Parts: sequence; C-alpha cells; structure tokens
Amino acid sequence: MSAKAEPAAPVEEPGKPQAIRRPWRPWLIRLLAAGASGFVLYLSFAPRPLWWLAPLAFTGLGLVLHRRRFWGGFGYAFVFGLAFFLPLLTWILDFLGAGFGPWPWLGLSGALAVYFGLGGGLITWVARLPFAPLWMALVFIGLETPRAWFPLGGFPWGRIGFSQPEGAYVPLASIGGAPLVGLAVTLSGFGLAALLPRLRRRTWRPLIAPALAAVVPVVAGLALWPAIGTDAQDGSLTVAAVQGNAPDTGLGMFVEGADLRKTHIAESERLIADIRAGRVPKPDLVVWPETATDVRGADPRLDQLVADYGAPALIGALYELPDGQYENALVAWDPVTGQGERYAKQQLVPFGEYVPARELAELVTPFVRSVDARVPGTGDPAALNIAGTKVGAMICYEAAYDYPARDAVRAGAELLTAPTNNAWYGRSEMSYQQLAMSRLRAVEHGRAVVVSATSGVSAIVQPDGSISASTSLFTAASLVERVPLRQTTTLSDRLGAWTEYGLVGAALAGVLAGLVVRSRTRRGGVEEQRTSGDSAA
Repeated sequence: MSAKAEPAAPVEEPGKPQAIRRPWRPWLIRLLAAGASGFVLYLSFAPRPLWWLAPLAFTGLGLVLHRRRFWGGFGYAFVFGLAFFLPLLTWILDFLGAGFGPWPWLGLSGALAVYFGLGGGLITWVARLPFAPLWMALVFIGLETPRAWFPLGGFPWGRIGFSQPEGAYVPLASIGGAPLVGLAVTLSGFGLAALLPRLRRRTWRPLIAPALAAVVPVVAGLALWPAIGTDAQDGSLTVAAVQGNAPDTGLGMFVEGADLRKTHIAESERLIADIRAGRVPKPDLVVWPETATDVRGADPRLDQLVADYGAPALIGALYELPDGQYENALVAWDPVTGQGERYAKQQLVPFGEYVPARELAELVTPFVRSVDARVPGTGDPAALNIAGTKVGAMICYEAAYDYPARDAVRAGAELLTAPTNNAWYGRSEMSYQQLAMSRLRAVEHGRAVVVSATSGVSAIVQPDGSISASTSLFTAASLVERVPLRQTTTLSDRLGAWTEYGLVGAALAGVLAGLVVRSRTRRGGVEEQRTSGDSAA
C-alpha cells in the first residue's frame, strides 16, 4: 500500500502579507449589530418623533438572527433587549437616586431583556416556516403578553406599540390596540430583513412574500387614517387640567408629598382668577393629577374650592377608607353636593404602592418601610358620572395596560382621563413615554384624553392622538381646552382582549409548527448521512 499523500503546504510569496483567520469576527459583528439595532429601537420612543426607526430596528435584528440556532438567537436578542431597555429605563435612576446605585435599573433591564432573548431563540424555530416574517413577528409580540403578567403583575413598559403615538401605524390601534400596532411594526421590520438577502437573486418570485410583509402593514395603517373619528357625537366639553408642580426630589416625595395639596390649591386659585377675569373660558370639568391631595372623610376646603370653580372636578387623591386602608383614587366632586363616585386604581405599582413579601423586602432595604400599602380598586364604577357625561380613567401606570380604558369605554365613557404623578422621575423621558401611551389609547378607543400630571407633562390629547395643548416639566400651569364627546366604540373595543389572545395563540401554533419542521429536518439529515454511509460502504 502506498502512503497517503499529505496536502501540500501553501507557498508563501515573499513580501506578500498572509491572511490571518479571525473566527471571532462574524459573531462579534452580529453582536454589535444586535446592540445597535436595540438602541435604534430606543430612539424610536418618545420624546423623539422617530416612529419610523422602530421597524428598521427589527430589520437589523432579523438580519442578525438569519440562520442562527436557538441559543445564538437568544443571546443576540438578549443584547438587543439590553441595548433597548437600559437607555429607555434610565428614569429609574432619577427615581431611586444615588443611594440605591444602578442595581435596580440593571436588574429590571436584564429581566426584561430575557423576554427579548426568548423571543430571539424561538424566532429561529419559526424562521423556516412559509411566510416566516409573520411568524417571527407573532412570536416577538406574543411574548409581550406574559411580560405584562409576570412577575408581580408584569411590566409592559416598552411595548413596541408604544413607539407609535403618531405615524403610519397608529391607525391600526383602532382595530387591534397596542398588540396589533406592535405586530405591524415588527412584521415590516422582519419582512425587510427577509427581503434584503434575496435581492441578490435574479428571479422576482422569492421577493413577493417578504415585500408584502414589509409594505402591507404600512399601507393598511395609512388606509385607515380617514376612518379615525374626531368629530363630537354627543356635544363637547371644556376641560381644565391643573398642574400644581412638585419638588424635584425623587424618593423625597414620600416625605414631601403633603406639599402637593398646597401647590395644587394655589394653582387652582390662579385658574379661578383667570376664569373670573375672562382670560380663559369657564371649564365644564376640572381634572387634578394623581394623589394631589389626601382625602379623609369630609373636606370643607376642597368643597369650597370646587364651588369656586363653578364646575365639577375629578380630584386625584390618596383616599382613606372606613377601615383605615388607602386607595389611589379619582374622586368626582360636585360644586353643590361635594364628594360623589370614585374610581380606584386597579393596577398598583410593586414596591411603589404596595410591597410584595414586605418582611423579606425590609431585610434588603429599609426604603420599603416608608411605602404606605394601598389596596387595589375593583374597577367598579369603570366610568364616573360627572359633568353631564361619563368619564373614564387610567391612573398613571394603568396607561400601560389595556383593560382600564377599555372597560371604561365599554361602560359608556365619552371622555378619558389620565391623572398621573411623575414628579418622582425628575427631568427624565418617563413623562413623555407615558404621554405616548395616552396618545395611542386615544386612537385605540376614539376618545379624547385629558392628561393631568403633578409636575408635567400635562396635555390635552384629541381622539386622533394629536396634542392640542401641553405643559413643560416642573412648572405650575393649567390647560383649558374644548374636547369632543364620542360614543362610537372602535373594533378594538369590541374585540377586546381577544386580539391579544389570538396573537398569542397564533404565536404558539407557529412555535409548534417550527418544532415539527426542525425535527423533520434533523431526521432527514440523519437519514441522508446514513444513506451516504451505506453507499460508501
């Protein structure tokens, strides 16, 4: 037998630099691209009006995930999520201050990025299915539902739909709310990501499906713009939003919160003087921010103040119940009869309005000892009878959840309010991010929204999501504007949570189908290797 010839070594040419193999370069480029795409997604959120960056962010993610396996997809999408949530949630640092350090901010951002990572991993399973961009978008948006549930009631901040308070996609909110808007954004992005690698091919047929995925959501949104109703259907109302201002002290608000009553009474007195002098129209309804005062039984001072308005008011209050517990409530206050119905906040903020496992939490930080536990409301009544109409509320954090505003509209609300206390978060982007949610809700339900904040940003939002008046941060000011009262329920209202559940169900079906295809592909590969081995033998 002759010895097996060794492969000839490459001949080095004198003076010519030799190529150096760097196997780490492809994954490093993908890692940097994933991080850059996540940061682009952050840039699409308020206060920047760059809504069109959101689909481009998912184009970048789709290209990074192309032909990856589960754990590779998980890792790259996790980096994408970190690059998004870390800058988006910097307001947590303003809230907690230097004493806590960066760990709560880093921990929460990392936990939320895990959901993105799981989405990236599962996307690699559905990427082989027909019309893959749709399944990829369904998987990513489907994971926003458990993120809004778990843990501790979830944290839906940063839902993709909230990047779209304006632009081509927002009309879709009237059909399927925030879930459908988010699906449209991600579908456009993943469609474009599937289209770009195929442009090298010389046949046009493979381009049809990804091109449709990229374009159809935009066209559908633009086509719906004329259907967005803004006209008054049951008259109109002159509303006033009172912003009394607050100290910019972060956690210090827990001990300085009593000043809120003083500042909001002072701003109300200025508003009353302007009304009497004819400088502003007399309002039909006045709206105070969240927890702008305490209410413990009868309150002659507020009785007199509302009587001076000459109009009913919705007073955001820390409301003491007969058993000594507290609700975060919005109280209807009549200028003649005083206190009436109230809506109590249902979606309380963990560690801000109640403390899960308080005894254990106190071992970690004594901060929680200053948190007064509040009890959640039951949602009854979902809409308050006031000023000759019905008014719904989504108090602060509730704007991120779908059900409070939807329940109010189903109960007959012709106008929505969003009282909030954002003074905890300094001059960060938090207030603008929350305002974007209210703008999306306006289109989703076809209702004007009165946003009344302790320290800004307060705003009057029209039913098409446009802002007709707004304030600056940390200023005392009042807004007085005319808004339409509307009765029509949108398709989003009628479908309710079924849109979200349908998207989740479709995502699960896609994942199962992807597993089947993946399993068959593996078995086919094993059989092919076995057949090749038998032939060689």
